[in-house]
Amino acid sequence: MGTPCHFALFELQPGFTLDLEQLATRYRELARGVHPDRFADASEREQRLALEQSASLNEAYQTLKSPPKRARYLLAMNGREMPLEVTVHDPEFLMQQMQWREELEDLQDSADMAGIAAFKRRLKVAQDQLNDSFAACWNDAAQREQAERLMRRMQFLDKLTYEVRQLEERLDD
Repeated sequence: MGTPCHFALFELQPGFTLDLEQLATRYRELARGVHPDRFADASEREQRLALEQSASLNEAYQTLKSPPKRARYLLAMNGREMPLEVTVHDPEFLMQQMQWREELEDLQDSADMAGIAAFKRRLKVAQDQLNDSFAACWNDAAQREQAERLMRRMQFLDKLTYEVRQLEERLDD
């Protein structure tokens, strides 16, 4: 017995653009039904099943609420599983990555909170643009390579955004 499709679990049509509030609401509804505490007096088998269902639900939710993870999942649904680490042949984006890293390093060295806030806003705009571009091409087999490139860019920006949040936390302490 395989795991159900993440989208089917939430009664959603597979797609990149999702209503995240609707997803969160549905997650909470489903989580209440399979929460292991509800099965405290149940048989060992029922407890194990509830735990497995809860874990599957959590994994599905984490995948669908994150644009890069959702993009990777959709691409895997439509074709082959993609390796996590791969050599990227995207010189334009590699240059952009270097510029962002240098800028973030300068912001860290100067502890410029206003500069960090502006940097975060620019990252958000870049993420939104990537999301829109991916949404437009992910389901077109002729644009598979472009969709994979966009997904990898999304992963990088997600990681960079996480690093910016960590920097903000360190500077706030």
